[in-house]
Amino acid sequence: MNKAVKLIMTGVLSLSLISVTSAESHAATKAKAFKNCTEMQKTYKGGVAKKKGIKNRTGYDKNGKSIYKDTKYKAYVSSATYNLNTKSDRDKDGIACER
Repeated sequence: MNKAVKLIMTGVLSLSLISVTSAESHAATKAKAFKNCTEMQKTYKGGVAKKKGIKNRTGYDKNGKSIYKDTKYKAYVSSATYNLNTKSDRDKDGIACER
């Protein structure tokens, strides 16, 4: 019985490694560089954020403190796609082409 348990555990471990590898490669192939914000917003209406929880900075108050405002659309979170399109993040708040 001990051999059977080891064999099953080995199979489960190898299947989990295969699924992790395929998920990583799928995420890497999904990242795309866009020519401009108009092209990006056809695919991602709210733009692309580099990580979850980033707020849209709209400017600064008279004391130099950042002002944040909700956007009309929610940004898609993808660090790989954001990194390919950092030129489109004019205000450097971590969200490219937000609207």
